[in-house]
Amino acid sequence: MPDAQPTRRSLPERLRRGAEVVAALLLAVIFFAFVLQIAFRYLFNWPLGWTSELSSLAWLWLVLWGAAFVLRERDEIRFDVLSAAAGRRARRVMGFIAAVALIALYGLSLPAAWDYVTFMQVLESSYLDIRFDYLFSIFLLFSVATILRYLWLAWRSLRGGNDEDERGSASGI
Repeated sequence: MPDAQPTRRSLPERLRRGAEVVAALLLAVIFFAFVLQIAFRYLFNWPLGWTSELSSLAWLWLVLWGAAFVLRERDEIRFDVLSAAAGRRARRVMGFIAAVALIALYGLSLPAAWDYVTFMQVLESSYLDIRFDYLFSIFLLFSVATILRYLWLAWRSLRGGNDEDERGSASGI
């Protein structure tokens, strides 16, 4: 019997796998809170407000966490009619322009987002009594991750790297 050595995953692969686990746990929290809400509402005629709040907050975190750390470029839905009709060099230029525009927009909005999130420490959620700055902090993580992603895409388009993903989308953005 041949020796089966476990394959070692690279650090980015392990981080990505960890991000997927967090997303799966958030989805499980949403599901169980939803089932608990239904059971208490219809079996015991005793609605639970905190389950609704927990589901909403977990959904917020799931969407932004997933978009920041789980979603791959090839998984994104794109409107690429213009870039698909363009040549390779034009696609790289369009990708670079789009990346720079998104970096600028997220970068310009980051200080205001920081101010808002840190200001929200004065409020708490209705049922769970979690400070809003903790709840909304995921937006800051999402913004920074998005800026870093588009910095990488801009660099890749400048280097002349592969501008077509596995789907054949041409823009890279």
